[in-house]
Amino acid sequence: MDRYTPAQIEEKWQKAWAEQGLHRTSNDLSKPKFYALSMFPYPSGNLHMGHVRVYTIADVIARVRRMQGFRVLNPMGWDAFGLPAENAAIARNIHPAEWTYQNISQMRSQLDQLGISFDWDRELATCSPDYYRWTQWIFLEFFKAGLAYQKEATVNWDPIDQTVLANEQVDSAGKSWRSGAVVERKLLRQWFFKITDYAEQLLTDLDQLTGWPEKVRLMQANWIGKSTGAQVTFTTEGGDQLVVFTTRPDTLWGATFMVLSPEHPLVEKLTTPEQASAIATYQAAAAKKSDMDRMAEGQEKTGVWTGSYAINPVNGEQVPIWIADYVLVDYGTGAIMAVPAHDPRDFEFAKKFNLPIKVVVQPEGETLEGATMTAAYTGGGVMVNSEALNGIPAGKAAGQSVEAAVQWLEANGKGKGTNNYRLRDWLISRQRYWGAPIPIIHCPNCGAVPVPDADLPVKLPEDIAFSGKGASPLAQLESWVNVPCPTCGTPAKRETDTMDTFIDSSWYFLRYPDAKNDQQAFDPAIANDWLPVDQYVGGIEHAILHLLYSRFFTKVLRDRGLLNFDEPFKRLLTQGMVQGKTYKNPRTGKYVLSIHIADLTNPVDPETGDALEVVYEKMSKSKYNGVAPGDVVDKYGADTARMFILFKAPPEKDLEWEDADVEGQFRFLNRVWRLVMEQGTGNREQRTGEEPTGNSALKTQNPKLKTPSPLSKPEKELRRAIHFAIQAITEDLAEEYQFNTAISEMMKLSNALTDAPCKESPVYAEGIETLIKLLAPFAPHIAEELWHHLGHVESVHTQPWLVVDESALIVDEITLVIQILGKTKGTIQAPAQATKEELEQYARSSDLAKRHLDGKEIKKVIVVPGKLINFVVG
Repeated sequence: MDRYTPAQIEEKWQKAWAEQGLHRTSNDLSKPKFYALSMFPYPSGNLHMGHVRVYTIADVIARVRRMQGFRVLNPMGWDAFGLPAENAAIARNIHPAEWTYQNISQMRSQLDQLGISFDWDRELATCSPDYYRWTQWIFLEFFKAGLAYQKEATVNWDPIDQTVLANEQVDSAGKSWRSGAVVERKLLRQWFFKITDYAEQLLTDLDQLTGWPEKVRLMQANWIGKSTGAQVTFTTEGGDQLVVFTTRPDTLWGATFMVLSPEHPLVEKLTTPEQASAIATYQAAAAKKSDMDRMAEGQEKTGVWTGSYAINPVNGEQVPIWIADYVLVDYGTGAIMAVPAHDPRDFEFAKKFNLPIKVVVQPEGETLEGATMTAAYTGGGVMVNSEALNGIPAGKAAGQSVEAAVQWLEANGKGKGTNNYRLRDWLISRQRYWGAPIPIIHCPNCGAVPVPDADLPVKLPEDIAFSGKGASPLAQLESWVNVPCPTCGTPAKRETDTMDTFIDSSWYFLRYPDAKNDQQAFDPAIANDWLPVDQYVGGIEHAILHLLYSRFFTKVLRDRGLLNFDEPFKRLLTQGMVQGKTYKNPRTGKYVLSIHIADLTNPVDPETGDALEVVYEKMSKSKYNGVAPGDVVDKYGADTARMFILFKAPPEKDLEWEDADVEGQFRFLNRVWRLVMEQGTGNREQRTGEEPTGNSALKTQNPKLKTPSPLSKPEKELRRAIHFAIQAITEDLAEEYQFNTAISEMMKLSNALTDAPCKESPVYAEGIETLIKLLAPFAPHIAEELWHHLGHVESVHTQPWLVVDESALIVDEITLVIQILGKTKGTIQAPAQATKEELEQYARSSDLAKRHLDGKEIKKVIVVPGKLINFVVG
């Protein structure tokens, strides 16, 4: 840009903003608050374009709200615990903390390059003891409330390395990322949070979230998965109880067998000696399958009879008890009643193992017989073979049979109507090092004992060996594990599991407003002042778990008396992915690097000669379609990168990266630069683009922007364009955040200024200043430079947002199209407020009409107010 580059401008103003503390959070309580939050990143070491998009979107929102008079909180931190750091420790023979903090330093400098207005005074890292001390304290609050507990749970087990694997350590083939072994499913004692206690609140409070995308609310509702039905207890021959939940209690009379999960705790007790070998073999095979495989459509049904029976409580019939892997231990009760006549999975199972099929719902006008059925009947009809329910209309849609069944069960003490949720309690245990240690000590006398608050944080020991094999590194460090019980002093052992990293991100937004507090996780008064978050921005991949867990934490801490609101995030924006152009061989499935393709207009695989597919896919190193943010910033500057990201697509849509479009935004910013530099305000050096030197150069004041009256026609048109841009862009940035159309309006205003013949008018000067202010949140560095070029001392980012002058939008004249027999002959100007009769008179007396009518007989005049006059002539 003339005498110096975008990088030089950006470096200059980033330094100035840091010195002035421009982005520090205002404590002026007379202003309304606005909490702008973008999801914090995992410190992998490098920003990608997805990061650029989410943080640029949030930054524009924060900058606009500051100019609109809000006190804005726009913080940043690091989701810094997790498996990748531990992997790096193993691979590089360094400590996870060293790797993590190196990455944080690098990514912070990259974010600074983009000019994101984060309040770095509130920076946090979840791996810092100053943070995870309070994560542990919150865990203990859950423990005190009865919401943290231990139980046996199924985990992923590596049989070679003899260690538990997180889901992300198991590949799509069900093999361990470490050893390559087929992962088994194994029961271990694990810690859980009792999120199911809040299932109904989490579901019903979705109605409060009117500022969330409907698809996200639906995803959460489906994940919670409320079902209405009945809970019924079957009793085994030995007197044990098998509780089942069913949404179709009306079909209980058709239950001809039961199915338990292979991991159900009663399987061993129910297995007869004759069946023990077959059951053990089946359990071992099921342990090698993932839940996804077991529940997949089209899987052949397998199972083994335990040798035992249960009594159907509604009719006293004896039904055999089987185990099958299509039933999961942690879904429902881990046991189901099987009604093969009316459930496809049960029908397939019954047919394979020659089990009875009893019809209890008969379709109208038909007679079904279990022995001759070829598929389960799941439609409506009338109840049969169901004693008290016989003759009642059947089917969930009708509802009569279900309601009648619940009433019968409750009246006869056989069951009760209840709700069930797909949501399971949250397994938070992780058998790894790089996470927040669970602050519990296991005492042989006292049981699970909380670590006293005064002893928090339970710090991660540094003298740790990382092998990637065997038990958790913490479990192998006896000097750390062995401690006295804080209650009775008996030799005891620390809990060696660490917490799921979703715990860290479930409350980080509560810490930001009071990030340096060393006495509390947060001061409730401060948190309740700033929260809920007014605008949250992040990826759709977090639409379920992170958001659900954050909502759960908020409700629990509310119930502990720490918060006074129900939901953490008022509005949610889920930005789309950034996609790059890929060249893919459809035959081999391999991707080809573009620099290896001779002709990109007709791309061919250089190795095979196959024609390549050209598609846009999510940027990835493996697809050779990634674009490094640093490369774009180095070539064009951060402002161009920001403008492209915001202009290319609406924020919620996927964005296709095109170098030509980046160039287009660079050219636009250059046009704005030249427009301001050529305005004529200031000294010669400023006009030629040289950087002003010294304070005196910045003190030159603009002419007072008082609009003269009356204005000339060009001035009126320009001022209308100015205030239309203010109006349109303000609306675009109100709630829906249409950044792309806002930039389009800036381009229109730029064009209007370029074409305006009144460049010496105060209206033109008003237009220049308006354009810079509108541009400031989007391209903050160039806007700041141009603002100071005009002679202003204060930052453009401290200026108030623009207010529309409604009078400027009033149109005095309109352009009226003149037609003869429907053919356009030209246009004339007419008063905007003229009546139809007046418009006709203006048209008749115009030189244009006289010239084309020239004595012709006018048979009819059609007047379309504000648009055209059509003369129908003989």
